[in-house]
Amino acid sequence: MRRRPRVPPPPLPQRDGVDPVRLRLPLAGPWATVRDHLVERLPKGAAVIDAMMRDGAVVGVDGPIPPGAPFAPGAYVWFHRELPDEVPVPFGIEVLYRDEHLVVADKPHFLATIPRGSHVAETALSRLRRDLALPALSPAHRLDRLTAGLVMFTVRPEDRGAYQSLFQEQRVRKEYEAVAPYDPELTLPRTVRSRIEKVRGVVAAREIPGDPNSESLIEPAERRGGLGRYRLTPTTGRTHQLRVHMNALGIPILGDPVYPVVTDPARDDFRRPLQLLSRAMEFSDPITGRAHRFESSRSLGAWTSYEEWSAG
Repeated sequence: MRRRPRVPPPPLPQRDGVDPVRLRLPLAGPWATVRDHLVERLPKGAAVIDAMMRDGAVVGVDGPIPPGAPFAPGAYVWFHRELPDEVPVPFGIEVLYRDEHLVVADKPHFLATIPRGSHVAETALSRLRRDLALPALSPAHRLDRLTAGLVMFTVRPEDRGAYQSLFQEQRVRKEYEAVAPYDPELTLPRTVRSRIEKVRGVVAAREIPGDPNSESLIEPAERRGGLGRYRLTPTTGRTHQLRVHMNALGIPILGDPVYPVVTDPARDDFRRPLQLLSRAMEFSDPITGRAHRFESSRSLGAWTSYEEWSAG
C-alpha cells in the first residue's frame, strides 16, 4: 500500500481564525516556474499572483517563494485567501463545555460550522478559534448553517479521529426539535426510512428509489393551533435528512428556504430562521470514558412567538 506523503505544518499563521490555503503542486507538468502553475490553476489572474509573490505572500516549507522560483513537482505552497465580503451573523455562540480534549458549543441559526464558500470568518469554527485562543480547534462533525444548537469540536488534532468515529459509527444519540404544521391525519410517532441523494452543486437533496440510507424517528411533542412541535431522533446523518423526511411527510419545517420550494432569501435577512434545533447530544467520551449529555439552551421562535409566526 502506497503511503501518503506527510503533510508539513503550515508555515503561515491563521488569520482571523482561518487557516491559510494549502496547495500541493502536481507531480509533473509543463510549467517552468511555480508562478506559471499558480496563474493557470487559480482564478486570481496573473497580476494578483505576481503581486502576492513579490510581497512574499506565497510560502513554501522554506519560506516565501520568489516569482522566478522553478516549478517543484509535489511541493506544498500556502497563502491566505482573500476573505469574502460577509454579512456578520448578529447572534452569539455559547460554549457549554470545555476540557483539554473537547469543546461543545450552542450555535445560533445562520452561522456555518466551518469555512466554506462565502462563509469563512463568520463561522462557528473561526469564531471559537479566536474567542478561545485555540488555533488547532477542529470540528468533530457538522451542523447545517441554518440549524441551531449543539455542535462539537476537538481541541487537539490527535484526538479528532476518536471523536469523529463517534458520529461515523452512530455512537452519539442526537435529539432535535422542530416546529412544523400540524396534520391531524398524520399518524405519529413514525420511523421514516428512505434513500437520500445529495448531488454536489444542487441545493436540495432528494429521495430516490433504492435501499434506505437514512432513518429518523418523528414524534409529536406538543400542539398549538395549526402548528406542532416535534421531537426528531435521527439514527443516520445524511445531508438535510430531517428536513427531507419532514417534507416527505407533508409537514415541512417552518422557515425552510429549500423544502418544499427552493427560495433565495437575502443574505442579511435573519427574521425567520429555520425552526430546527439540535436539542440534545449523548455519548460516552472515547478519551476519558466519561458519560456526557449536553442540552441546548436555545428555543425556537415559532413556538415562543406563536402569534407572530402564525400571522406570517
